[in-house]
Amino acid sequence: MKPDSRRVIADLKELKALTSDEHGGAQRVAWGPVWRKARDWFQGKLRDELGLTCERDGAGNLWASLPGTSKDSLVIGSHLDSVPSGGWLDGCLGVVAGLEVLRRLKAQGTPPVTVRLVDWADEEGARFGRSLAGSAASAGTLDATKELAHLKDRNGVSLPDAMKENGVPLEGMATAHAYFKAQRPKAYLELHIEQGPVLEDLKKPAAVVLGTMGVERHSLRFVGQAAHSGAAPIHLRKDAFLAACEFALGCRDISVRHSGRSPKTRVVATCGVVKVEPNFVTAVPGVTEISIDLRALDGRVLQKMLKEARRVATQAAKRHHVTVEWSPLLHITPRPFDATLMGFVRESLGDVMKGRVPEIPSGPLHDASEMAGVVPTAMLFAQSSPGISHTRLEDTPLPALDVSIRAFLLAVDRTLVHLAR
Repeated sequence: MKPDSRRVIADLKELKALTSDEHGGAQRVAWGPVWRKARDWFQGKLRDELGLTCERDGAGNLWASLPGTSKDSLVIGSHLDSVPSGGWLDGCLGVVAGLEVLRRLKAQGTPPVTVRLVDWADEEGARFGRSLAGSAASAGTLDATKELAHLKDRNGVSLPDAMKENGVPLEGMATAHAYFKAQRPKAYLELHIEQGPVLEDLKKPAAVVLGTMGVERHSLRFVGQAAHSGAAPIHLRKDAFLAACEFALGCRDISVRHSGRSPKTRVVATCGVVKVEPNFVTAVPGVTEISIDLRALDGRVLQKMLKEARRVATQAAKRHHVTVEWSPLLHITPRPFDATLMGFVRESLGDVMKGRVPEIPSGPLHDASEMAGVVPTAMLFAQSSPGISHTRLEDTPLPALDVSIRAFLLAVDRTLVHLAR
């Protein structure tokens, strides 16, 4: 059957109308009522069109299975949940495209291996702060008791209580890894929007994803001495804010120095949080906290960046007569994707695009990041326009959607042939 994107795009528009408000964008925040509405819609499509009933594992992930000749499985997935006031395609593109995969395969007969479509629970972490919860539980990398039990939202509601409201007890998350292994997964494929400006800048509709970048995230605390802005001479000040500023600019220089010319070797450094004390107009800042988020696809490069950032912080502290302390926040190992599966994505994009196929890393994390640690994994990115995400302004031109969906369907076909050997 020739791959066609029309039903997928129509379904995406239907879901948008169902779960977005007029001004604020998508409201499918995990564990909330609109998310449940989206999942009910998804399950209704599977039931009414394919006669399939979803199963829910101990982490709240929804699974739909199309039995194949073999019980070995190809897993296709992404997430229906969104950030508050998010975009209409973030996550749900991959789930709805997976629905089309099942439609096509059922129309063609019995696939050579079982195909399992999963809607991962709470990929975004928008309400409680822990991203990739469902896929991490399935991958066996999440200790729910240590990492989730204490989390609360802005209204003081605990994550365990929110999960319980959805019929998912926290202790059940420990069973998700065994459930995943019982599916006998042999490969994982995911379609997602890029969420950044690279493909738009390249004027390309879609790309092969090389892997997800590793992350080094830390909080730094520069401590000097608060003083009156009029009374303290510049050369005698111990200005913690100036030291933090010098650190931030130094980290930008580090990212420029280590970034290559191609998207494959792109690295980033971001200082996203700055807290100044005493924080009023006539005081020299005595304390400044600043965050650093370093990302690279090459683990060796990432560690070089971190080493250089530490040196920059020490030099800035010395120059401004302050001290500096580091506190680790997050360490994620780079996750390169499977070469064979990336080859199928590359060939499929080539068939549809009829031109050079770009290959780019993913700076954002995805459920595929967790899957890559336990099963051969590949991703396909669709262009984002205007190159932003996690906002209602997020979009993808319909021609780029068409290309990415059709190429993804072809990549699934190639992967099934490979798994049947």
